[in-house]
Parts: sequence; C-alpha cells; structure tokens
Amino acid sequence: MRIPGDGEILALHERLAPSRKAFDLVWTHCVIVCRIAERLMDAGGLDVDKELVRAGCLLHDVGVYRLYDITGEFDHRQYVRHGVLGHELLAEEGFPETLCRFCSHHTGMGLTRDDIERQNLPLPPADYLAETGEERLVMYADKFHSKTDPPSFVNASSYAVHVRRFGGGKVAAFKEMRDLYGEPDLEPLAAEYGHTLV
Repeated sequence: MRIPGDGEILALHERLAPSRKAFDLVWTHCVIVCRIAERLMDAGGLDVDKELVRAGCLLHDVGVYRLYDITGEFDHRQYVRHGVLGHELLAEEGFPETLCRFCSHHTGMGLTRDDIERQNLPLPPADYLAETGEERLVMYADKFHSKTDPPSFVNASSYAVHVRRFGGGKVAAFKEMRDLYGEPDLEPLAAEYGHTLV
C-alpha cells in the first residue's frame, strides 16, 4: 500500500477546508496529534508502522470539514459524525480502507453498535473500534489535544475523568492504553503552540 506523504496530505487539507480558519484548526490539531504519537513511539518500542501512524494522524480529522455549512457555521450537534464523514471523504478520494479507518475508528475510546443504538447516535449501526496497533495509537494520541475554542492540550488525568461519563468499559479501555503507551510530555508542546494544558 502506498502511504501518502506530508505534502500530499497537506494539499488535501488545503483543498477540502471550507475556510482558512477551519484549515488552521483541523490541520494544526492533526499535526499536534502526530507529534504526540511520535513522542509515544520514541518513548517505547512499539511494534507499529511509523509512516502509517504519521499518515493516520494527519488524516484522522478531515471529516470535520464536512460539518461546516456554506456560511462557515460549524454544526456541533453532528460532531460525532466527523469520523464516518472522513472515512467517506477519503474513500471518495481513492484512499485505501486502511487509511479511511483512521477517520471512522478514532472517536472517543471507540464506538460500538450498542453505543450507537443505546445513545441514538446519528451513525450507521456498526462497531467503530481501533483494532490495529496503528489505529489504537492514533486514537490514543488524539485524546491529548482538543479542537475546543480555544484549542487546548488535555492531560491523561483530565481525560480519565472526562471518559467516565461514557461508562466503565471506556474507562478501562483508556487505562489499558495509558498503561501500554504511557503519558506524553505535553508541556513543551503546549508552550510551543500557546495552548492551555488542562
């Protein structure tokens, strides 16, 4: 499988973004998630394809662009759909399923068919769980930065509290990843980007 390079992915973001503001928000987040994943890979001998992780990080949130309307307004209520929208978008662009899955399988600590039905989420009923080592690492790294207004870094303890509202299974999944991957040092990145660390 051919893995697209940074320049190709950047060009895709630039073409898909409905505005400079949307591009800056999403692209910066994707780059930060990539840098977090790289720190985690550098810290411990993970058996993952680093090039694939990098592409997955840089592509995982492209579906966010489809949540902006023609006036530039962002549809927060449909945010849970950004993963499946990104999967569809990359598939339309001819990307292989391996790359498309980084979009649809990174939301929260994973979404199951039961989660979707129980919470009446606006998603096709299916399991959207990170399965490969690369998917799991991208999903985990994504938990440490938020595209809130203003964007912020999220430490592991804060995310552990946040994930409680989604049930014990999600708490256990995050703890398992935290034990496996460790916690990234976010302070240097927070200082570099000027984002708060919560």
